Amino acid sequence: MLDAGDMRRTLGRMAHEILEANQGAVDLVVVGVLRRGWPIAKRLAFLMTQIEGTTVPCGKLDARAYRDDRPPVETDETEIPFEVTGKTVILVDEVIYTARTVRAALDGLMRFGRPRAVQLAVLIDRGYRELPIEPNYCGRKVITEKGDHIVVKVNEYDGADVVVLENGHGETEA
Repeated sequence: MLDAGDMRRTLGRMAHEILEANQGAVDLVVVGVLRRGWPIAKRLAFLMTQIEGTTVPCGKLDARAYRDDRPPVETDETEIPFEVTGKTVILVDEVIYTARTVRAALDGLMRFGRPRAVQLAVLIDRGYRELPIEPNYCGRKVITEKGDHIVVKVNEYDGADVVVLENGHGETEA
């Protein structure tokens, strides 16, 4: 679905859209949802920093402790080394599906303060929401079947940047 070049161009477009919608980078911070939302968030923050010439802070959020559909975890890998109160937080995840991860991430984010606004940026939107949450910025909308699976690989964890669709029968589609 996306190769490394497609991903780079998509993130570049998204960075421009975020900056345009927020009239620049003033009071803008980026928080990536662990696991693969975090490297995508770092790239978006870096691109926005390059475009604006001012640093856009970036942190990572471990939403696992706030999930209502999975067993609780004891570790928390969250690192948000900046103030979120009064800021516009760009919450980043790689794929939005049911929106349960985003709901959990919002709960986790609020323990760090009260943002002025939270905007959601996702690389892939595959539909099938269970909660009324929609991204403000989307790299690509993909029509899928419920049994399909979107696999996002990032260089930081997987050694390559690629997005593939695995259909419900276990077959991979590029």
